[in-house]
Amino acid sequence: MKHLSFLASSALLLGWLAIPTAMAGDPPSTLKTSKERYSYAMGQQIATQIQPLTETLDVTTFIRGIQDLLSNKPPLLTPEQMNQARNEFRELLQKEMAQKNQQNQKKGTDFLAENGKKKGVTTTASGLQYEILTPGTGAKPKATDQVKVHYHGTLIDGTVFDSSVVRKEPVTFPLDKVIPGWTEGVQLMNVGSKYRFVIPAKLAYGAKGAPPKIEPESTLIFEVELLEIVTGKAAEKK
Repeated sequence: MKHLSFLASSALLLGWLAIPTAMAGDPPSTLKTSKERYSYAMGQQIATQIQPLTETLDVTTFIRGIQDLLSNKPPLLTPEQMNQARNEFRELLQKEMAQKNQQNQKKGTDFLAENGKKKGVTTTASGLQYEILTPGTGAKPKATDQVKVHYHGTLIDGTVFDSSVVRKEPVTFPLDKVIPGWTEGVQLMNVGSKYRFVIPAKLAYGAKGAPPKIEPESTLIFEVELLEIVTGKAAEKK
C-alpha cells in the first residue's frame, strides 16, 4: 500500500495520463503476473514523463537513485550535497545554454549577411529576407486575415523541423497569431505566389526557441506558398 500511495501522489504531481486499458496482442511471456504487467506499464509511463530530461541525466545513475530510495538503502549523498549538486549542474547548464545561444546568434548573423548578397533577395527594415520563387497575381492578405498556405520550414543547416508539404496537408491560420516574420512576410505575397523567407531569431522564436526542434536564437528558413485568403476584406473581393 505504501508503494501504491507513492505512485498515486506522484501521478497527480506529474500529471500522468491514464494507462491504456487495451493492449495490442498478448502480453510478453516475461511478464507473467498482473503485478508485473502493471509495474512495467508504470515504468513506461514514468519514463515517458522523464524522457525530455534524459539529455541532462546519466540514466544509469538516475535509476540507481530510484532503486536506492525504494529499497530503503542509505543515499550516496546527503540532502545538502543533493541541493549543491542540483545548483551546480543548473549553473553549468545555464552557462552552456548561453554559449550555445551566442553561437546560434553568430551563425544566424553570418547566414543572413551572405544570403542578403544573393541576387533576388530583399531585406526589409525589420531584417526579414525574402525571395520570390513563383510570382502570383491574386490579392495580398492583411494581418487580420486568415490564410491558407503550404510551407516547408528548415534550420539554416537544412534540418527540416516542420512541413505541411511533407504532411501533404495545407494549413489555415490567422496571420496575426504567428511569429512576426510570418505576419510581415505573408502580407507581401499575392495569392498564388511562393516565397522563400529567411527569418532572424528576433522575428521567430527568439531567446526561448521552440524546443525540442528549434534552439534559442535560431534563424529559420521557410518556403511558403499562399494558396488562399480565407477571411477578411481581401477574401470578400474575390
